[in-house]
Amino acid sequence: MIHLMDSPFEHVIKSFEKVFDVNWIKDDTQILTASGDQTVKVWDVQEQTCLGVLVGHLGSVKSICSHPTNSDILVSGSRDGSFRLCDLRCNFTVKNRRGECSISSIADVKGAHDPSQAQRVRRCKSKGASMSITSVLWLKDQVSIATSGAADSVLKFWDTRNFKSIVTQTCPQPQSTEKQRLHGISSLSQDDSGVLLSASRMDSRVYLYNILQLEKGPLRYFGGGRIDSFFVKAAISPDASNIVCGSSNGKAYVWQVNKPQVEPTILKSHFEEITAVDWSRSDHGKLVTASDDFTIRIWNKRNYAATPVIPFAIRRRFMAMPKVECKMLLNNEEICPKSIDDDLLSDGTLHNPIKSVMPTTPPKITTPESHKNQLSISQTITNFHNPKILTAL
Repeated sequence: MIHLMDSPFEHVIKSFEKVFDVNWIKDDTQILTASGDQTVKVWDVQEQTCLGVLVGHLGSVKSICSHPTNSDILVSGSRDGSFRLCDLRCNFTVKNRRGECSISSIADVKGAHDPSQAQRVRRCKSKGASMSITSVLWLKDQVSIATSGAADSVLKFWDTRNFKSIVTQTCPQPQSTEKQRLHGISSLSQDDSGVLLSASRMDSRVYLYNILQLEKGPLRYFGGGRIDSFFVKAAISPDASNIVCGSSNGKAYVWQVNKPQVEPTILKSHFEEITAVDWSRSDHGKLVTASDDFTIRIWNKRNYAATPVIPFAIRRRFMAMPKVECKMLLNNEEICPKSIDDDLLSDGTLHNPIKSVMPTTPPKITTPESHKNQLSISQTITNFHNPKILTAL
């Protein structure tokens, strides 16, 4: 089930299987969903109806991505080890038992990340030996597709004009001849310029690549969190200034791309594994995190310096006026400002405090140590599967 939150209203799109990925298309009027029923569905947001079903995969669809400039074209990656291209402009075929129109793919590549026979024998009981496609990404050059798998750390790049051979591929140790422990990749993302690409790997690191210099391997990597499952994702910001990654320890980590040696900013408001993360395209620095604790948190980035930020939950308190001050005001010995709120400074003090023989001391507000080096949370969505709470938002 997918909840579209548009306060004070809520839209619900029902899906009968687990949804692994979503993608907005057509100026946010439609949504693509990748699910465990081996299909990709196209939904009309306003009507909340399924417009079509993309079929052909033989396993759960793990990742989807639309073309950078033409949202009618999309690529999907599946647990069956294949990725497929679909064009929504193609004619839909017969309807299924739910009355949903079906459409087939226009191209597909099978066994894109199929592990070698030796790896299968050695790791046949490991989930990492799966040939599953974990992430697909349509690059900004509009003709290339990047794919990653669960079996190894190899990134593969494909030319959509000719799928007969891989254009190029890379991994964290492209020139190493020594046997390296294999780690699958959980997610891929690219900045708006199309030059930098991030890949979150199961060794709990996020690797950064230059698309123009793939043969050199990663430029650098960022560590500190825990990636224990393929559900944990990472994303590079549109301006390529920061990278955010979820973690299995209930925290999210934000690194400065140009300062990998600097400790990451840690977001500590979730209580379970943080899986999905993403950056806002319209509000610079804003990001969102989703967790297994059934909450979605939206963070505003002012800057990533070590300056402590007062959490929004701390409220200023004003003490009641003692009897002495009240008597002085009644005798017109001191005039009270028209609006206390208008005369407040940023630190909560008054421009013209009332003189008194018994002056009051406002409470001192400090930032707790546990909140230092964190981002301020601008909004928290809790229990987003509860319609009553969503309506209140």
